[in-house]
Amino acid sequence: MTRRVVRLASDGPPLLDIFSAGRAGSAERLSLAQVDQIWRTVRRVPEVMVKVTGGGRSVRAVVAHLVYIGHHGEMELETDRGERVPENRPEELLKTWHLEVSAGRYRPKGTAPFVTSGIKLVHNVVLAMPAGTPPAKVLAATKAFAREWFGDQHRYLMALHTHQQHPHVHLVVKAEREDGRGRLHIDKAMLREWRQDFARMMREQGIPANATPRSMRGQTKRATKDEFYRTRQRGESYALREKLDGVVRELSQAQTISDPARARLLKTRESLVAGWNAVAAKLEAQREIILGGEVRYFAMHLPPVLTDRERLAAELLQYAKESRSARTPGGDRVRDRTLERARWDIA
Repeated sequence: MTRRVVRLASDGPPLLDIFSAGRAGSAERLSLAQVDQIWRTVRRVPEVMVKVTGGGRSVRAVVAHLVYIGHHGEMELETDRGERVPENRPEELLKTWHLEVSAGRYRPKGTAPFVTSGIKLVHNVVLAMPAGTPPAKVLAATKAFAREWFGDQHRYLMALHTHQQHPHVHLVVKAEREDGRGRLHIDKAMLREWRQDFARMMREQGIPANATPRSMRGQTKRATKDEFYRTRQRGESYALREKLDGVVRELSQAQTISDPARARLLKTRESLVAGWNAVAAKLEAQREIILGGEVRYFAMHLPPVLTDRERLAAELLQYAKESRSARTPGGDRVRDRTLERARWDIA
């Protein structure tokens, strides 16, 4: 029997739309699923990560990506049918995926056969958990996730990576359906569903996992740290270097950062705190007194409000502090120009 994942229309509020249900005067009770979601969020249960990292638009690009995630034969590649790619030879496997037929099907009429169609032949997806999560559990949850979403519909393969701090699985999914009647289109709504399903499957493996938007946790943007160090090490992002130059100048002159965007973020934070407090009131009305108190505590201890420039300044100052400590053995206080030098380190 062929399985197929479909989206069902719902007249009710989405699972994560807890603020609307928590508004004052609302007679609607929070569901058990919403209460569980709130509990995981305020207890800061580890958040899953599901990210689309691109997709090959030619067979050659797909082969290159498979070689990359297979670390030139060091990592095992496993297909949707449980097959292992022998000696990391993806070319042989991809012949059974018929990607060249898929590419030709969508090539404009009159285009030469060697010209790529410009469409994605595959989607590259990464599913990850925080450091310390058993890699075997991440792989098992990913297999369950892939079977539920793509089984009997799309060919796929995966590779578990454990060489980095966070265990993660690279999942490569053929964009065209096996019956040729459609293609996989990934949008933000689907990504939200994927995160929720992956978190559920991690929990089924006995691993605490959650999937909430960063905004609900008071995080307006991913940490600048990775971006800052990546730029410093590889010299990437001219725009970031220009922004960094401006931050350095302002810090040198005024010892602080002024950003007009801060007022808007503070207003957003006020709305977020009000929403959480409304949820707490609803929980307390439902006799969830302890959880209601935890929600209020959570709302009072959200991460500090920082604009992009303020976040970059904080990371830059931390880098300057670490560099200064490394250059002054024995704790001697030696005046240097670490802050100014940091700007040139990434230029």
